[in-house]
Amino acid sequence: MSKVKMHRSVPSIDMTPMVDLAFLLVTFFMLTATARPDEPVEVSTPTSVSEIPIPERDIITITISKDNRVFFNVDGQFTRERLLSEMGNIYGISFSKEEMDVFKVLTTFGMPIQSLKEFLDLDREDRKQVQEPGIPVDSLNNQLKDWVLQARMANPRVRIAIKGDADSGYPVLKKVINTLLDRKVNRFNLITGDEQVPADMKAAATKKPA
Repeated sequence: MSKVKMHRSVPSIDMTPMVDLAFLLVTFFMLTATARPDEPVEVSTPTSVSEIPIPERDIITITISKDNRVFFNVDGQFTRERLLSEMGNIYGISFSKEEMDVFKVLTTFGMPIQSLKEFLDLDREDRKQVQEPGIPVDSLNNQLKDWVLQARMANPRVRIAIKGDADSGYPVLKKVINTLLDRKVNRFNLITGDEQVPADMKAAATKKPA
């Protein structure tokens, strides 16, 4: 009796669903990713073991650079539009609609209000080349206090965070903190880098009371 010869076929895998999934993932990340904004100054923050997260919305960020320049940022285009309008009224400066539109999408800035109009009129690439002198915080010309006050009036929910370079001087940090205290801001965050929690602190935190 003759043996039945089994037909052997080479197995194949249809990769079409995998390719479709890959394109879906790429499309998802492209649509949901947020481009890192251009920052006028690089800041190397000190480290700490704090694990309290900084809020992602309704936040004022005051940045202190290594050379002690002060920068300001607040999120929300509606907040920024109201903020610039009120600051213009206080200092007698009229901003055009085009300048307002630029300011609404501007990132951290460090320009005195008297120079801000000219700064906003520049092209984006030209603004990158400008060495921003920082927002004045001196006792006789403290514009930071007005930025903070008007930003809080434009959005009462905002919280404040200070992002200082590890090599920045203490006097300018003291001026910033005193400015906040003068505006009755008694609670604010300090932005720091991550640091490994010491073993003894970790053990103390996890130790159960007797």
